[in-house]
Amino acid sequence: AATAEAPAVFKATPAAACMSGLVPRIIGVGFKRVPKFGILLGLSFFMGEDGNISAASAFGASVLSAPFINPIRMIEKQQRAYFKTTGAEKPIADILKESAKQNFQPLFRGTIPLMGHSLASALLGLAGQPKLQKYIKSELSQYGIGTFVSGLLASAAVTPIYVAVTNPLSRLEVIMQTSSIKGKPIGVMEACKEMVTDSKQFGLRGVFRGQGLGIAKGILSLTAFHQGRIWLTDVFRNHNISNGSYVPPVGSA
Repeated sequence: AATAEAPAVFKATPAAACMSGLVPRIIGVGFKRVPKFGILLGLSFFMGEDGNISAASAFGASVLSAPFINPIRMIEKQQRAYFKTTGAEKPIADILKESAKQNFQPLFRGTIPLMGHSLASALLGLAGQPKLQKYIKSELSQYGIGTFVSGLLASAAVTPIYVAVTNPLSRLEVIMQTSSIKGKPIGVMEACKEMVTDSKQFGLRGVFRGQGLGIAKGILSLTAFHQGRIWLTDVFRNHNISNGSYVPPVGSA
């Protein structure tokens, strides 16, 4: 079972298991944010949303950014799958060489589930969490609840919904992206059939594997992301006010 296999791999080589796929992960986290949020903010600006993310701009960003993000996710999954079977990390250059023989088409496996994943992330994480945070802060400010705690509470409320929605999509991505690049690709329908078979054998655990860890990770990452966003916004806003390039509206906080 996967629940027993993962600890076994970690116990055998804990340091290597922790570092497997770390380089593309670090590069990918930064690289994936640029197209996703760049397109999202661009669409929001041209649609005149004035800082409020709509479902239309979130959907557009999810579709348009997927071709840029998916190759990074594919490389991450390939390295993890290779490590799982061999105990060694597969070089990124080898993955790219194998993909090049098929005109790099394997790097785009799992793009369709990724679009759904990105849409849920934009609607719940990017747009939903700040609105919920403002509500929680306004309701609990009398108890001394500040920005950080209200953000943590908002993330804790949003993340279980987000994980429940995206976990099946992530499962489809794993099925499609961990198969050998040299072998026959697994399509969306085949991945769905495999997930249904998995759920028949293991129940809903087959679809929602890793949900507990996903929630814990989501709460921390979502809170850290928005706290960083708030901090940077305040820094630039105060800088613009101090040099006279921005004058806040009367009565604004």
